[in-house]
Amino acid sequence: MGPAKDMEHVTIGLIGLGTVGTGVARILTEHADRIARRAGKRVRWKWAVVRDPAKIRDVKLDGVRVTTDTARLIDDPEVEIVVEAMGGIDPALNIVLDCLAAGKHVVTANKALLAEHGPQIFAQARAAGRAVAFEASVGGGIPIIQALGVALAANQVQNLAAILNGTCNYILTKMMHEGLAYADALAQAQELGYAEADPTLDVDGTDTAHKLAILTQLAFQATVKTGDIPRQGIDRLQLADLKYAGELGHAVKLLALAKFTTAGLELRVAPTLVKRGTPLAEVRGPYNAIRVVGDAVGDTFFYGRGAGMMPTASAVVGDLIDVMTGRAILSSLVLDLWAEPAHTVARTPPHQIKSHYYLRFTIADSPGVLAKLARILGEHGISIASVIQHDTGDDAPDNSAVPLVIMTHLAVEAEIHAALGEIDQLDVVRPPSVCLGVED
Repeated sequence: MGPAKDMEHVTIGLIGLGTVGTGVARILTEHADRIARRAGKRVRWKWAVVRDPAKIRDVKLDGVRVTTDTARLIDDPEVEIVVEAMGGIDPALNIVLDCLAAGKHVVTANKALLAEHGPQIFAQARAAGRAVAFEASVGGGIPIIQALGVALAANQVQNLAAILNGTCNYILTKMMHEGLAYADALAQAQELGYAEADPTLDVDGTDTAHKLAILTQLAFQATVKTGDIPRQGIDRLQLADLKYAGELGHAVKLLALAKFTTAGLELRVAPTLVKRGTPLAEVRGPYNAIRVVGDAVGDTFFYGRGAGMMPTASAVVGDLIDVMTGRAILSSLVLDLWAEPAHTVARTPPHQIKSHYYLRFTIADSPGVLAKLARILGEHGISIASVIQHDTGDDAPDNSAVPLVIMTHLAVEAEIHAALGEIDQLDVVRPPSVCLGVED
């Protein structure tokens, strides 16, 4: 039995009918009764703001007013909720602020906007008494925002490790399992639509850092800018290092890492070795996953499609229902996101972070080289856990360069980089050496 036809309705506007916006439109039009049952009200979709109103769209727009003028939506007193699906920061920031100032709730999937301007947006939302819902901004259809903000609220998060960029995970999966070079794996990702024509924000770690900044706010009530998160992308990774990591029983993943220790909050985005057989190591292709360790709940794991039309639209419409029922504004008031903190969460300086490390050197195949490297590492308090050195073979010329791979025990990052600086100056070493973190 469907909802009553004369049920109360909520009027909404949608800004942007690209990939995500079209997915939202499909759910609104194809599953209106389902949404009404779960929200207790019907959705009246009144406005769609688009760049090109003449464009043929793969969605029904019956009764929807299509315009290029955002002001018509903002100035319409009937519109109670605005779904922002345009992306980017300019002009999205001013549009979101204007919507809030006009007394409208906002649902957004815009991770860059929240990561860079969260304090400004949520200050406006509080002043207007309105909600900003943003489940779709991190992890596509994975309900990680709800999990951190509500379901895991009894916990102090101790550790968060996440694969948050499907483009990078697809490329690394192809490199690791099919032996493709980075450039070839990227080209394949672009052909399949997993990577943009300009993939820079994905492969250099910026997109992942945006999402980590948002998760850091929810998990630790710490406001950090994307630029303050140390980050390293996958665009300089070499296939050889994925191969040697595999020999050592590890996969390489681009991880967003956050750890809460007695020394403070550690944050970073970097290609990282993860032991095979663990859930994060087995996440393949364009999927996302988030591991959260809480002091009460212990280890939890969230997995699913982190992008794409319908997974992201699933989260957007879930937020829309949350706003319609009144749950979102209650959560907004209690969580008090991006507010001036009552206490400042101390950050561990990046150079003081301790980790296990994967090191690869290119060395002359001559006696005593490993001893020289081990001595320098030892002088910096770095102990060796395991070593791989491949033989050059009997036919190789004397002093041929060979790879030497070392896995360390727990070491301080500053000491690692100081040791590598010394080692790369040796005559028997061909710089630069490679250093990757290892996640327990």
